[in-house]
Amino acid sequence: MQIKLTSVMVSDQNRAMKFYTDILKFKLKHNIPMGNASWLTVVSPDSDEVELLLEPMDFAPAAVFQKALFDAGIPMAVFNVSNIQEEYERMEKLGVVFKSAPKSMGPVTIAVFDDTCGNLIQLLQA
Repeated sequence: MQIKLTSVMVSDQNRAMKFYTDILKFKLKHNIPMGNASWLTVVSPDSDEVELLLEPMDFAPAAVFQKALFDAGIPMAVFNVSNIQEEYERMEKLGVVFKSAPKSMGPVTIAVFDDTCGNLIQLLQA
């Protein structure tokens, strides 16, 4: 069994596509119009095995859940990086708002940022 697709709820698919491709450097895999929204997925620049669906916020209870996670400081997703300090500095120069700078947590280092679409995302260097 393998993970093929997972999703992150976003408040604005166009802004999410720009942020996730321009800032986070994911590659656009699918952008298929489906009425008021799109089937919008991005993949790692190194592999397209796992897709991240930038899912539109069309379900009211999901918006409540997303806001509750954000307000509690809980990341919606975790992305692995090989050099967290380098990514932190690169992204900060691009205007990304970090809720926490890189900090060591035992065998890993983490940092948390705002994805501009209603989510906190955690960077992880193991």
